[in-house]
Amino acid sequence: MEDKKLEYMRHSCAHLVAAAVQELYPKAKFGVGPAIENGFYYDIDFGAPVGESDLQKIEDKAKELGKKGLGYARTEMTIEEAVEFFSKREQPFKVELLKDIKEKGSTRKNEQDSELSGSVEKVSIYQTGDFVDLCRGGHIENTKDIGAFKLTKLAGAYWRGSEKNPQLTRVYGVLFATQAEVDNYLNMLEEAKKRDHRKLGKELELFTVIDEIGGGLPLFYPQGAVLRRLVENFVIESQEKRGYVPIWIPHITKGKLYEISGHLQKYDAMYPPMHLEGEDDYYLKPMNCPHFMMLYKTQMHSYRELPMRWTCTTTNYRYEKSGELSGLTRVRALTQDDCHVFTRPDQIESEINLMLDMINEIYNAFTLKDFWVRISVHDPANKEKYIGDAKIWAESEAALSRLIEKRGWKHEVGVGEAAFYGPKLDFMAKDVLGREWQLSTIQLDMNLPERFELEYTANDGTKQRPVVIHRAILGSIERFLGILIEHFGGKWPVWLSPVQAVLVPVMEKHFEGAEALKNELFDLGIRVEIDANNDTLGSRVRKAANKHIPYIIVVGDKELGGEDWMVKVRSEKEQLKISKADFIQKILKEIKEKS
Repeated sequence: MEDKKLEYMRHSCAHLVAAAVQELYPKAKFGVGPAIENGFYYDIDFGAPVGESDLQKIEDKAKELGKKGLGYARTEMTIEEAVEFFSKREQPFKVELLKDIKEKGSTRKNEQDSELSGSVEKVSIYQTGDFVDLCRGGHIENTKDIGAFKLTKLAGAYWRGSEKNPQLTRVYGVLFATQAEVDNYLNMLEEAKKRDHRKLGKELELFTVIDEIGGGLPLFYPQGAVLRRLVENFVIESQEKRGYVPIWIPHITKGKLYEISGHLQKYDAMYPPMHLEGEDDYYLKPMNCPHFMMLYKTQMHSYRELPMRWTCTTTNYRYEKSGELSGLTRVRALTQDDCHVFTRPDQIESEINLMLDMINEIYNAFTLKDFWVRISVHDPANKEKYIGDAKIWAESEAALSRLIEKRGWKHEVGVGEAAFYGPKLDFMAKDVLGREWQLSTIQLDMNLPERFELEYTANDGTKQRPVVIHRAILGSIERFLGILIEHFGGKWPVWLSPVQAVLVPVMEKHFEGAEALKNELFDLGIRVEIDANNDTLGSRVRKAANKHIPYIIVVGDKELGGEDWMVKVRSEKEQLKISKADFIQKILKEIKEKS
């Protein structure tokens, strides 16, 4: 009930802001203004140039109107009456929505018109002061009860999400019940800016995107490459100790493969085909499943061999829209820690539990302990979206629900969120700032084995279809790295830090001793660098601190002579006085325990 009240407050505030805009910009044309997570937005054609500097003026006017205690008066009109009403008010976007309602009985799907609806006969409108909006409702009674809000930014937004339509200005705001909650949220946003992985990726020399190579195709500098290798190897080691084995697959394939799998008919993010004279068309692979299926099919399999746990860390290529690309979190070349388990039906529960144990272990290592599970099922009202038999879907969805419920993990059902070939478990984890990210996925597939005619010989000698479980712990490794950069703010735990210690020689005469010390530490498995450039000692120490290196060790006569070291520890004011042997023991323990 409290969530619903907050939603009503946010939606009501969108109307209040629109009322303020109408007073300040009488020629404004209004699109839609729904409540969203943490706030609201309203899409508006202002009829005049506006910029970020105008936000405060709009906010002040909205708060001025809010203090008047305006109500949200609801009335109903026939669609014809409403069309005439909004036509007279010169609101073409509302008229378009009304005509759509008249034609289809509601606004179109796949658009952000969620707060608009109506029957074929009548629609509801709400009036707040002089502002009148087409709206199905969900409001508080009085603007004095609207809570605390802040307008945060402007953005461009095509009307109804189509590039063919006019571009409107989207006014974003945040709203909570109290000012303290607003302040906390805004502070979180400021911290998020500091942790932006695109910013830190540049400052810490982790990755870059180069126009000449292409958007969504990140390149990794040495420290970034070390970081991704550490993450990949951790997953590889975790799964191999559980009996998973690697395979390798190519990055292109004939189009015939995706005809069999159904991707050519159902998947819309594939790159165009490569036309080769005298040969079939080839495609860059957008996913790995069909390759796994074909490799399995090349051999005969007995029930005794199952489960077969095959893994491959490999890059896929998806044609994402250029406007949706963002650093590492939305790319066109994404590397997956992909796994397909070929199993008998009676092994499904134990295999998924094995995966759930692994997910729990890896999330703990990366301090992502606050997570929940979405059980993604098909939408019965949209049958053309999916392949396979209804009975198979029902069995698959029931099996996944049963496993998560048995674990007692927080979960909810996502209708319509399934893959086109089967239901799945999607894991949603919160980072240190409380932001939610979708990470791991487990997909139960009884359809692709049928399409690829996969078989194993059962204990009674009959040929049976295996079940395939698709699994990715990290999902896209690039995206996972982007999330980790922001989660840790670039301050990696020692085991994950690309550089775990920096040696800073005091003078040139100490360079040779520092080099010998570096080699000694490196041989022990410690990632260490030397800063031997011509800057002052203080400048070199500050540079290492700005790169968030866990340990900075100044190397002079005393250190090379066997006396205790004075070690600068990241985020600590006081230096640590410690012997060389004790420091080595300390850092190796932290690496081993992933502390």
